[in-house]
Amino acid sequence: MKDIYKQDELAIPEGVTVNIKSRQVTVSGPRGELSKNLRHLNIEINVVGQKIKFIVHHGLRKHVACIRTVRSLVNNMIVGVTKGFEYKMRYVYAHFPINVVVSANGDAVEIRNFLGQKVVFNVKMHEGVTVASSSSQKDELVLTGNSLENVSQSAADIQQSCLVKNKDIRKFLDGIYVSERNVLESA
Repeated sequence: MKDIYKQDELAIPEGVTVNIKSRQVTVSGPRGELSKNLRHLNIEINVVGQKIKFIVHHGLRKHVACIRTVRSLVNNMIVGVTKGFEYKMRYVYAHFPINVVVSANGDAVEIRNFLGQKVVFNVKMHEGVTVASSSSQKDELVLTGNSLENVSQSAADIQQSCLVKNKDIRKFLDGIYVSERNVLESA
């Protein structure tokens, strides 16, 4: 059954500007600027005062579900340009210690000695993501950035580069895994 009219709203905080032109959403804040192309979705997005309205006319169930998805995407962009995102990853190993070398400018990671292999895994970070070794915790990486999608995808790339092959994964739990997801507080 079609819903004639469905809408949702999102408040825009102080210090953040949102520009929408033909479903191309650009959010600017104190930490920078993020943009997202939402032209593939048939949804009406308007800025009314200090609120963003998401409207669907004559939508079926899955079409109406896009309202909440788009609202969450824009909200994550707003949080990213005001506070930022941080993922912490820990190395897990039983016998062979994993060696991780972070590049000088923090845009790539080099993983060595995973399960005693001679292969070197190189993982590049996505745009706007910086990686550093944790100063307070041994065997920990800290990924920070404004875009939640880029930070989480970079963490997933690191985790997937260290997959155990040709062994029972219930016994060989070695790898690099996400241990914490946080929102950075702007200073």
